[in-house]
Amino acid sequence: MEVVLKNLSSTLELLAVSAHTDAVKLWDKQTVSRAFHWARYCERIFSRFHRNSAMRRVVEKQLQLTNQRLCEAIPGCNEVCFPDLARCQHLLLIGLLNNPEVPTSITKILFDTASPVNTTQSEYQDVAGLCSHLIQCRSLCKVLGTLSDMSAVGADAEVQGEMLIERLGAQLGQGSDTQQAERFLSSVLQGCEGEAQHFCVVIAAALLTAKKSAAQTAVQDFLLDWLQEKHRLLQHVCSTLPSTLLRDLAKEHQKFRNAHYSVLKEWASEMEYNISDGEWVHTCTHPTVSFQKLTEHFLALFEACPSLRETTEEELSALKVSDGDFDVRGLSVWGDLLSALNK
Repeated sequence: MEVVLKNLSSTLELLAVSAHTDAVKLWDKQTVSRAFHWARYCERIFSRFHRNSAMRRVVEKQLQLTNQRLCEAIPGCNEVCFPDLARCQHLLLIGLLNNPEVPTSITKILFDTASPVNTTQSEYQDVAGLCSHLIQCRSLCKVLGTLSDMSAVGADAEVQGEMLIERLGAQLGQGSDTQQAERFLSSVLQGCEGEAQHFCVVIAAALLTAKKSAAQTAVQDFLLDWLQEKHRLLQHVCSTLPSTLLRDLAKEHQKFRNAHYSVLKEWASEMEYNISDGEWVHTCTHPTVSFQKLTEHFLALFEACPSLRETTEEELSALKVSDGDFDVRGLSVWGDLLSALNK
């Protein structure tokens, strides 16, 4: 029993170090695997002793002593009680995600959705995909808990959006330097090649996460600024998300509303009239947007911000005049767009 208690104390130290110190800068995949190995060890302790009141009291006494020592040594350290042992892997994962000192290479491994979690009984578990497993569990809780109010982005994306905000918040909370958070987003974007549409939905979910603090608002502003700098990604967001979701984003964030409006004008300027088909055609290939979709996006923006309609119509009228102010279809995309918006 003495060995068990010693291992228990060591694992609590591991949880504290992983969540609250910069020692994780030196961690690699094998280190993380060993950490999750010991987290599972504590879960087995819970399974073994939670019905044995005498042994449980012994374990709880050890937890109390270790918690007291760690709280004195490591600022911000959270106490671990006996029921927490049943979810030690979860605590370790959340601690790592919220620690801004965790290397990007480790974060990418944890978020690897392409690699399923290895559940074989090996000495050290393959950590790739652990976030994916956590997302599935939290998504199920959301689905079961909010059946009457389902998210527009879906449970998985909503959970991933919340986790993205949490991770960025931890990194930005360290000071004025935003480079670490920018590198993290760039690495996630790079890792989402082939799944860009899902990443767009996750970004939308992050931006629509209910604001609980000024710090969270600042994180969303940072994410919006980053998105505007990644113009191709911004265009992809505007072209792939449903108009209802774009409307919600525009209603919630003026920065996004302005950025979306600029993208729509850019798309319109890139259209040419196809005489054979009698339609305006987008000349760019990435993304390709139809005139009908362009119109729908403008209408969604007006629904989000009714005052934008008047200023938009004034701007479109001025652009139509610059094209010659003809009322014949096909001569000015601005004039035809103005007509379509007023049908």
